[in-house]
Parts: sequence; structure tokens; C-alpha cells
Amino acid sequence: MSDDGLSRRQYLSTVGGTAVTVSLAGCFGGGGGNGGDGSTEITAGTAPGFPPFEMKQDGELVGFDIDLLEAVIDETNYTLAGWEEFEFKSLIPALTNENIDVVAAGMTINDERDETIDFTDPYYSSNQAIVVREDGDFSPASLSDLSGRPIGAQKGTTGETTVQDELISPGNLDESNYNSYGNYVLAVEDLQNGNIDAVVIDEPVAQTFAAQRPVTIAFTYETGENFGFGVRDGDDEFTQALNDGLSTVRDGSTYQDLTNKWFGQQ
Repeated sequence: MSDDGLSRRQYLSTVGGTAVTVSLAGCFGGGGGNGGDGSTEITAGTAPGFPPFEMKQDGELVGFDIDLLEAVIDETNYTLAGWEEFEFKSLIPALTNENIDVVAAGMTINDERDETIDFTDPYYSSNQAIVVREDGDFSPASLSDLSGRPIGAQKGTTGETTVQDELISPGNLDESNYNSYGNYVLAVEDLQNGNIDAVVIDEPVAQTFAAQRPVTIAFTYETGENFGFGVRDGDDEFTQALNDGLSTVRDGSTYQDLTNKWFGQQ
């Protein structure tokens, strides 16, 4: 990450999922301010604890989503005033309440969310991975193998939806065996400590944890998910600007450069 990139960013501190912003500029949805060049300022929201998409390193907010959204906005007539941090489940309410203008948090585009907010064009595809302890004796090969086991996922994520729809609702897993977490760092720590036996998590995030911690991917459950930036329903001009910016970033070398940087893909 370049020094210029760091100097442009404004970071936040979060206590108990309540966002504290370092930027005083309002969101444009609520009649917010303008940048010094006359451009409209927008505020982005994210949920750290989802590496390599968004996380904290030495107190700084970094990740693929952070770099990508900033690159996309640089290609528009909007200016990024700052970032706010929330628990994942609080991002959509923050967006609809006009506390933020865009969500960049590895958020899967699905019908349920699309009833409340809009999305940009997809920018990343993923499946769900089931992560277990590297030195453990539990080696599941399918979702049915998770029956009767204590497992975890992050609140409000598609990992949690997979657990609910594929295991709890059909009666293959008692709800008392499911543990919901504010972020995946806490879930993986509980896995390492032996409090749960598996975590259901997006595949690229699982790969990051497996590279950094004594956990491993037991198997992948294909869901064919697409991530998009979340925007308020009806903010068509802003959505189109982000789509145009994303297209420009993809057409050039920036998207591949960021993919190489954060996922190690060549």
C-alpha cells in the first residue's frame, strides 16, 4: 500500500459495533456536503474481521474492498469523505438510515437484501468453505457431517444463511449447536480454542485464515455467490457512477493488481 493511499484514508475506532467516524461530512443521501473541488462527498461503511476483504492492521483499516472501492470512487465525480465501521449485520440499517452511502464488505448479492437495498455490478465471486482445526480429528466431507457438532458463522452473513437453510431448518442440526459471532475473527478463535468444531465462511476468507492460523479447509460448499457494493434503493445516479468506475478499474490493470496483492493470484 502506497504512502499516498494511506494519507488519503480516514480511519475510525469502534466500540461494541457502534461506529465513530473521523469525518464530519454528511452523507449525500441526507443532503451532505461537497468536496473542495465541488464533487459530492460520500461515506463508506464496512465490517472489519473479514480478511483479506476488510481488516485492521496496526490499527489501520485495510483490505481488498477498501482499496477497490477507493480506486472505483477515484474514477467518478464523487469524493470519499471517510469510512465507518460496523458489525456486519448493522451495515444495511446504517445504509438505509443514511448514516453511510455505500457498503464495501464482501456482501453477497441476494434476493433478501435486494428487497431493501440495491447493489452495483458484481466485483467478486465466492463459495462457502467449512473450516476445521488443523490438528483436530474432525474431517467433514459434506454439510451432513456437521450434524450434531457445535459450529459457527458470522451474524447476518451467507455463511449463517447456509447453516440455517441447509442444516437447522431441515432438522439436521439443533439450533443449540449453532454459535453466531459478531465477526469471523472471534469465530475462528473459538474454533482454535476447541469451543466449536467448524466454521462456515466465504472461501477466500477461509483461505486467508488457513494461511495465517492452525486451521484448514475441510471442503467447499458451492453457492456461486457474487459480491457487490451496497447502495441505497433509488440512488441510481450514484450506482451508475460506481458501475462505470468499476468497469474502468476492471478494464485497466488496477483490478488485477489488487487481486494479486490481496489474494496472491497471478
